[in-house]
Amino acid sequence: HSYKWDQHGDLRNGHSRNAMEVDQPIAALLGDLKQRGLLDDTLVLWGGEFGRTPVAQGDNGRDHNPQGYTMWLAGGGIKPGLTYGSTDEYGYYAVEDKVHVHDLHATMLHLLGIDHLKLTYQYAGRDFRLTDIHGEVVHPILA
Repeated sequence: HSYKWDQHGDLRNGHSRNAMEVDQPIAALLGDLKQRGLLDDTLVLWGGEFGRTPVAQGDNGRDHNPQGYTMWLAGGGIKPGLTYGSTDEYGYYAVEDKVHVHDLHATMLHLLGIDHLKLTYQYAGRDFRLTDIHGEVVHPILA
């Protein structure tokens, strides 16, 4: 992949270019894993740390939006073909079945056979862990 995803300008051309570069390789990866019988044991995630706002900013781009965005997961114990959660009518805020990054981490660890609660340690009188103290496994997406 040779281009940036952070499109504050020329979003249509930039994201079109990105999609053309990654679409076939991702499909090939998933197809190959499935054909070899490895997809059930391999967790594939696609996403970033934020999405894009549903409205344009100057120069035909969009700003960062950590309030509502999409990631996809495949294989490794995930229900195939499932859509989970939704945003408001503008695509700006997650409004239904929100998944925080701590929940994503808890779910990933669960799929790897690790109980995220057992990673708890205390520091300065407070409980800490990778999933913070708020992360929960997202059971509805598990196969």
